[in-house]
Amino acid sequence: MTQQAFFPATVMPDQDWWHALWPDPDSVIQALRITAGMTVVDLGCGDGYFTQAIARQIDSGRVIGFDLDPAMLTQAQATCADMPNCDWLQGDAMALSQLITQPADYVLIANTFHGVPDKLALTREIAASLQPAGHFTIINWHPLPRETTPVLGQPRGPRTELRMSVAQTQQTVEPAGFVLEALVELPPYHYAAIFRKTA
Repeated sequence: MTQQAFFPATVMPDQDWWHALWPDPDSVIQALRITAGMTVVDLGCGDGYFTQAIARQIDSGRVIGFDLDPAMLTQAQATCADMPNCDWLQGDAMALSQLITQPADYVLIANTFHGVPDKLALTREIAASLQPAGHFTIINWHPLPRETTPVLGQPRGPRTELRMSVAQTQQTVEPAGFVLEALVELPPYHYAAIFRKTA
């Protein structure tokens, strides 16, 4: 099964516009309150673009790059080849808590949550994968019309009807045992909703 099969509205973007949209991944990760010593799961890590930045931020901690697509994991491993604090897991996100060896401090999912068919079920699985008071952060596109979010001159991102407001994201995640702790604006088109596990 590929990432596109599991997340039917999500594909890994071309590197040129991905890097144009996120020219400073380290600043993004710093804004998300990821700190040294944490164990972080980069869920749906793709080619490892954010995984690498997480590895730099956590220092002696561990980052687990997790993806359904083995080809993406191969790319991510190449991206992070000089990072000794990276581990890699290939599998179904709906089995995350069974596949990681111990609960994590933090789970990040970037630019894919909108495409999850059963968002509440995934969120419950993420809750089961976290330490008490652990954090789950979702980077989402603001609910703007797709034609108004160009990158390198072309409309980019998910279809307009798939985009989720902060309120929609909050309503989906909090029933799984989370509370919205912080909201971070990630210009030009994204926000990060940082949730803390409460149950």
